[in-house]
Amino acid sequence: MIAVTDLTVEHAVDPVGAPASPRFGWSLRSDSDGVRQLSYRLSVRAGGRTLWQSGRVASDRSVDVVYDGPPLASLRRYEWSLVVTTTIGDAAATGTFVTAVLDDRWHGASFIGAADEGAAAPLLRTEFEVDAAPDEAYLVVGAGGLAHVEIDGAVPDASVLGPGFTDYEVSAQYTVVDVTARMTPGRHAIGVELGRGFFGMRGRNTWNWETAPWHADPSARLLLVLRDARGERVIVSDAAWRTAAGPTRFDDLYAGEDYDARLEQPGWSTAGFDDGAWAAAREVEGPRGVPILQRQPPIVEGELLEPTRVTQLDDGRWVVLFPRVIAGWVEVDAAADPGAEIELRFGESLRADGTPNSDDEKGYFDGRFQTDRVTLADRPLRWHPRFTWHGFQHVEVRARRLPTLRARVVHTEAPRTGRFETSSPMLNTLHELTVRTILNNLHGIPTDTPKYEKNGWTGDGMVGARMMLLNLDTHELLAKWVADIAASRHGEGAPEVIAPHGGWSMDWTPAPTWHSALLLVPWDIYALRGDARVLADVWPDARDYLRFELARGADGLFDTTLGDWVSPETDPGGGNAPEDTRVAATAFVIAMCDTAAAIARVLGHDPGEWERAAAASRAAFVAEFWDAETAELRGRGDAGYRQAHTALALAFDILPAADRQRAADRLAADVVARGHHLSTGALATKHLLPQLTRFGHADVAVALALQTTFPSWGFWVERGATSLWEHWKEESRSRGHYFLGTIEDWFFADVAGLQAVSPGWRDARIAPRVIGTALSSASAAVRTPYGELSVRWRVEGGEVTLSCEVPIGIRAEIELPGFHGRVEAGRHEVRVALG
Repeated sequence: MIAVTDLTVEHAVDPVGAPASPRFGWSLRSDSDGVRQLSYRLSVRAGGRTLWQSGRVASDRSVDVVYDGPPLASLRRYEWSLVVTTTIGDAAATGTFVTAVLDDRWHGASFIGAADEGAAAPLLRTEFEVDAAPDEAYLVVGAGGLAHVEIDGAVPDASVLGPGFTDYEVSAQYTVVDVTARMTPGRHAIGVELGRGFFGMRGRNTWNWETAPWHADPSARLLLVLRDARGERVIVSDAAWRTAAGPTRFDDLYAGEDYDARLEQPGWSTAGFDDGAWAAAREVEGPRGVPILQRQPPIVEGELLEPTRVTQLDDGRWVVLFPRVIAGWVEVDAAADPGAEIELRFGESLRADGTPNSDDEKGYFDGRFQTDRVTLADRPLRWHPRFTWHGFQHVEVRARRLPTLRARVVHTEAPRTGRFETSSPMLNTLHELTVRTILNNLHGIPTDTPKYEKNGWTGDGMVGARMMLLNLDTHELLAKWVADIAASRHGEGAPEVIAPHGGWSMDWTPAPTWHSALLLVPWDIYALRGDARVLADVWPDARDYLRFELARGADGLFDTTLGDWVSPETDPGGGNAPEDTRVAATAFVIAMCDTAAAIARVLGHDPGEWERAAAASRAAFVAEFWDAETAELRGRGDAGYRQAHTALALAFDILPAADRQRAADRLAADVVARGHHLSTGALATKHLLPQLTRFGHADVAVALALQTTFPSWGFWVERGATSLWEHWKEESRSRGHYFLGTIEDWFFADVAGLQAVSPGWRDARIAPRVIGTALSSASAAVRTPYGELSVRWRVEGGEVTLSCEVPIGIRAEIELPGFHGRVEAGRHEVRVALG
């Protein structure tokens, strides 16, 4: 039996919104071993007419097959058919996709907003008649800020907090929704409520979002296209729409929201509502950036959590505890109580007095922080904010009567695609906490904390990209964010340390450690997903930035304002490790040069420029920092031996090959001398255990991983952490950071043994490296572009048993102590006696 599954267009199933040159992908499944794809045939149809046929293509490729037919039309549904020939027969399947706005025609649709400047969360609406059910109907929504859309009183899709956030001077995202089924004959209404988001933020904040170049009141541009045999009809946003103030009286991504239920206008987004007292909408400029399709998946509502404990502090004050730290909001159910107020203060941890820590300890904002306020009316209320999200586990409630609260997890739609488990319950818990924390930081971009910042710090995303891709469907989100990083250059110099960037006045120059995201993140996407287009898209900016960085070095050495951040010795609020920042800076420049050379080879360019630059900096690095006599790397001002220096030098193959083992041995000796503890921060922690394992110290790596005293991952787990912290110390300011959780890379590659040898896992290695240590079993799976690759191993009675399943399209090497073999697609088991 052979079947085609997982049909995708631009890495999504039946997407609504696809580019002009979409890429197709599929997986094959069979109950037979050794199956191979021999050829495929693709065809694309529209309206019953065949538009393009690939013909028989003799190839085993099933990833990112590019459409090569006539130009596609805007906002039109296409069907595509696939027939795959394999070594055991043919299989067929079909899929669909809807194109985006490919011709830049908005049919006169304007950005519109409130009648008066400065209005809070205005409501906008229009009505129209449909005389016959259309064959196709698509709603396109662009916004400066956030737009909550309703059609006939109901939301047309499951997305929230959209469209996505960008540098609005460069680009502005729009979404496409299929509303064909909603356009029944009769009268209809579209309603939009606007939120400020990063576009129209008004409160002062340290990142200067309130003075960004694009800053303006929120606005939206809408286009509804209805199509049938008679032709096409459009409904557009313009000054004929009506607007009024809504019940949301204040919204700020950091401060929270105010909602007055007495100002609700029931039925405002339904046909027949009396908007005679409403004003005409005002046409505005809107974002100046190029309109682009929202590439990343939408932000959606996830799990709904019930409270685990409610503690009354005094009359009218309670603290509600939820099972874990989340990013999202609370859903409030309150009885009628006209004029009564409910105040909600959110915190990830508790103060000494038992109240949630909703403090802005560093003075990043003016006024309130992480606080929602609701005023009740003469009818029951069910409410949650629409234009912000919080990081929290605890909520202080101030009210006359305690309402019912439930916590809603909110994050970018990113289904789990990876699995991991070991014989260690503590490591299993740590894995779960890591994935949760990543999800808490996916909101259109990878952020650094859902409580304090909500910013796309490039260093954080750089160290975390691989573990995101291993665990979750984050391909398109990261590809979108790479474009944000490139856009932050505005065509010159270095990228910014947060992306998107709104003109933050703080100067972080130079910061090659963080800027490396511009090259290393797209390379991770390519390595794990096989997407070469993301390399081509970023290459002009990556190339020009790297030339800029190389030019400001000094004799092959570099420096950075951001070193191995939050090593154990530093302040719980953050800071660089007590060591020479030139070591990390130069190491990351070398890594960027190596990556640039690799990208150049993929794209067909000459890699020589980058190879020469890497060689020069390697020589300078060794001459400046390497002490061959002691096998140590030393820099100016180092506080003793620094594990980070060696971990980075080994990870990026900087030291001469003959010296690497001695350096790794010295690193292992330091870990042991510290009682199997680490001394690394956000940059080097990612590489510490993999390099110990690579150079024969798997036992030390495992002992370090299983450590439960400070500083360690187990220290967090032993203290009841429900997410990862920003710092190793218990006084850590934030409980919502993933960047110290990069032990995940080691979990998958060395503990379970799953390693991508060639791009997109085309060639894989299954080689657990911790057999014979304190870990007696492990299992893992990753969703490759070809299907799920999985492994399970256990040691029992002096024998290791390994079973794996390899999807069609992947070739794998299996390596165990005393065994090496190659396998094709199928299920396999290997047993090896341990000496």
